[in-house]
Amino acid sequence: MTDRTPLVSVVVPTRNRPELLARCLRALIGQTLGGDSYEVVVCDDGPAEAVRVVVQKLADLAQGRPMLRYIPVTATQGPAGARNAGWRAARSAVIAFTDDDTIPEPYWLRAGLDAMASPGVQAVAGRIVMPLPERPTDMDLDAAGLASAEFATANCFVMRDALERVGGFDERYTLAWREDSDLHFALIDTGQRIVSAPGAKVVHPLRRTHFGAGLHMQRKVMFDVLLYRKFPDLYRQHIRKGPPWFYLLVCGSFLLALVNFLAGDRPSAAAAALLWALLSLLFFFRRLRRSAFTLRNIAELAVTSVFIPLLSVFWRLVGAVRFGLAVP
Repeated sequence: MTDRTPLVSVVVPTRNRPELLARCLRALIGQTLGGDSYEVVVCDDGPAEAVRVVVQKLADLAQGRPMLRYIPVTATQGPAGARNAGWRAARSAVIAFTDDDTIPEPYWLRAGLDAMASPGVQAVAGRIVMPLPERPTDMDLDAAGLASAEFATANCFVMRDALERVGGFDERYTLAWREDSDLHFALIDTGQRIVSAPGAKVVHPLRRTHFGAGLHMQRKVMFDVLLYRKFPDLYRQHIRKGPPWFYLLVCGSFLLALVNFLAGDRPSAAAAALLWALLSLLFFFRRLRRSAFTLRNIAELAVTSVFIPLLSVFWRLVGAVRFGLAVP
């Protein structure tokens, strides 16, 4: 390891995705910024030999320009904890964050550092590009929403002292959801200056998901509760102004149908069930209208449109119990 302090340290959290990580690291090795000017810190959240081998092979290829470092993370689980381990082990005063499934453009680091050089800037949000297929599914469109995020850890730069000031990432975010918004809000709350840098670009290819993946993803909603509990005003300004009224109406009609059915009031149960069915159908067509008219997508929307509102509200309640009674 060279004694020279790098201009920037790139932190990449990863977990059981050696092929994607290798693609990302090749792009990082190919940066136009001089190899002596930066280092790459790979934080393996759930250490795996295959990941360590990938880092070692590419480190040998890079020959120290840049320096690639492998850090096994065992104390926590989740990208928030992994990123904390990474930036705390990094040697630079500027920390760049990206994910193992991104492909940073060759000028990424140079453009990010140029933006960080502006007076008083403590953090920079780069540009995320997520190419869509010709006929995107609803899941594709949902995932591509990351490209319009104000501040995402798939592409951002933060001064080390700013991270120290806010305590880094909140490690209660054990899934990849809202931990970047939490850092964003913490930086805003402490008066840090954040600017955007469209020239600092990473490509984030979409990955194929399994059937019904949207149902499993609803679990992440409980972290909205944590974020809202910590930063209610910023949550309303940047994410959602009020409760998810449509989901609440769907759940309310479902529960009303169930309660009336159990009470023996069949006409009331039928009326509430009809309302629930119509709302679910509306939700289905609203999602289908913007996405691919394919058999798989139609089938997936038919299944998930029934359960997503119920699961979303359920996980919000779980979040309220886990983090405190503050439901957005």
